[in-house]
Amino acid sequence: MDIMEIRIDEGNKNERIDKILSAHEKEWSRTQVQDWIKDGFVKVNDKNVKPNYKCQEGDVITVDIPEPEPLDVIPEEMNLDIYYEDADVLVVNKPKGMVVHPAPGHMSGTLVNGLMAHCKDLSGINGVLRPGIVHRIDKDTSGLLMVAKNDLAHESLVNQLVHKTVTRRYKALVHGVIPHDHGTINAPIGRDTRDRQSMTVTNESSKEAVTHFNVLERFHDFTLVECQLETGRTHQIRVHMKYIGYPLAGDPKYGPKKTLDFNGQVLHAGILGFKHPRTEEYLEFEAPLPEDYVELLATLEKNH
Repeated sequence: MDIMEIRIDEGNKNERIDKILSAHEKEWSRTQVQDWIKDGFVKVNDKNVKPNYKCQEGDVITVDIPEPEPLDVIPEEMNLDIYYEDADVLVVNKPKGMVVHPAPGHMSGTLVNGLMAHCKDLSGINGVLRPGIVHRIDKDTSGLLMVAKNDLAHESLVNQLVHKTVTRRYKALVHGVIPHDHGTINAPIGRDTRDRQSMTVTNESSKEAVTHFNVLERFHDFTLVECQLETGRTHQIRVHMKYIGYPLAGDPKYGPKKTLDFNGQVLHAGILGFKHPRTEEYLEFEAPLPEDYVELLATLEKNH
């Protein structure tokens, strides 16, 4: 185990320890540093502290850098729908029903299992269960994801997400007929205190969330919209559309009790654009709607 020692000077005093350490070593993510602090690998003046500890001038931080965890995610051969790949990034079209990364009790059949069989190099910033994963889409949402194949690419793509320069457009079918052609939903999203598995628009421990939408087509009881994410909160489109009174069709968590039988929300991440981490060239990709989505729209159009 390597040991690193950092002495705090006047320039860093009153800054959080997790912020100082993640800035000191670029390959350490803030989440990773916070985990190390909680697990006792980081001490200040030989004492354990919390991740929000504010350092004082003269403090000595000692980091016992833990050995990398052995990767216990099993590679699985899959027929991945890859739209782009080079030495730094990969863009994949995830099918509906596939979980993005393993979790306890669900260690196989995920996109990460397939990615590990497809390519040996994936960034390690997000830990052993989420190698290469920069952003996620829900299990029952289909569409495009960007994957980082090294830490340089990972940092670049995350920074683009933070600075809201990544293009992410989704097609969503919602209940109700939206009368206006476009709109912006600016409402903070946080964990639902009554149901920890759900998100909601709330002011309690919430984060900024902005979704823009345009109406593409109106049906008898439904509207097809294109949503563009400015931020990327968990379940953002599903929560925001419910908040304005037009929940997603088929959504078992945020939709009405009586909804379409679609085995999940009718949502597809169809357009993804970003600057290449190394060349800075803007790349944009578009994945067509899945067949079942197309068939559903054809049925609604016929009935309308």
